[in-house]
Amino acid sequence: MATIKKIHILQFRNIKDQYIKPNKDINIFVGGNAQGKTNLIEAIYFLGHNRSFKTKNLKGLIPFNKKNIKISAEVDNSQVILERSKNNNNATVNKQKINNNSTLTHLLPIQIISPDKGFIVGGAPKLKRSYLDWGVFHMEPTMLQTYKSFSRALKNINTLFSGGDNSQLDYWFFELATLSVEISLARTNYIERLSKKIERPFLFKTNKSFNLNKPLSFLFNSGWTKDVNSLDQEMVYGFLKKNTNSFAKVKHLNYGPHKATIDFILDNQTESYFSRGEQKILSIMFWAAQVLMLTDAGVFPVVLIDDVSSELDKQKTNLVLDCLLDLGVQVFLTDIGKKTLIVDKKKTNSYKIKGGLIKEL
Repeated sequence: MATIKKIHILQFRNIKDQYIKPNKDINIFVGGNAQGKTNLIEAIYFLGHNRSFKTKNLKGLIPFNKKNIKISAEVDNSQVILERSKNNNNATVNKQKINNNSTLTHLLPIQIISPDKGFIVGGAPKLKRSYLDWGVFHMEPTMLQTYKSFSRALKNINTLFSGGDNSQLDYWFFELATLSVEISLARTNYIERLSKKIERPFLFKTNKSFNLNKPLSFLFNSGWTKDVNSLDQEMVYGFLKKNTNSFAKVKHLNYGPHKATIDFILDNQTESYFSRGEQKILSIMFWAAQVLMLTDAGVFPVVLIDDVSSELDKQKTNLVLDCLLDLGVQVFLTDIGKKTLIVDKKKTNSYKIKGGLIKEL
């Protein structure tokens, strides 16, 4: 089970030097706006990915007049240390340098729900693909190489189109079609399992409690046109060959797994008509279902939720907390503190965060 037992954050945005021994269940950080709540969530996310979910620019992460950031933690029985500067990137696990961030992701799988990252329901297709592929990766780790090979093939195809060179397209079309089927199959299998998990009594009960007693469905769009069977390699390859001229005009491949998405439907309405509260509640439901799938498979992610009570009333906020506690994983969440959060005090650590300083209550 992935559990952060200790964490030391040194010089990450406005968090200059803070040490925490979190609860293995729920950890709540309360504070006003711009006090460091999201920075804390970002730092923990950074620990599991060696990157931020908000920016690719390190300048914003390193405090003014400082040269580097450092985050160290005891995760289960492993010691993880990340140090980043403008010129150096050093990540170690048990004092052994690692060169692949997937090592961190396996050691510390992190599920994040944040307004900055966006909700999957009502969110951009890129976020929905990320949600799907995060689950696929942790259920089928060997798929990581397939995704990398697909990205390479896609990049080569787009380079050929951009340069007007069609001489090698056939080779890369065949390669991409093969990899595309592998990805679509993995995603389709994952979604079938996800559908069953959503129907589980625990989540159904939660759904009713959230007063969302409306028909809910979701549809996977593979990224190909409707007349293309995404699981048929010959059909995918034939589509690529048939539409070569169209792709050449736009100078890139505008169909495929890199364009896949999920469409959510509630009471026969598309997600563009959902309220922000409905988008958030449904997103949490699908994230919770994903966590349940992983825990069934022996993977226990750490869940991060930023600004848990925003866009939710008091009742729904506390239902979310009940849902999170039932998942049996470690949770870090932040809140502005305007609503009373009902929690099991034996399973919860509460903190006040102000100006980047964290104090346990």
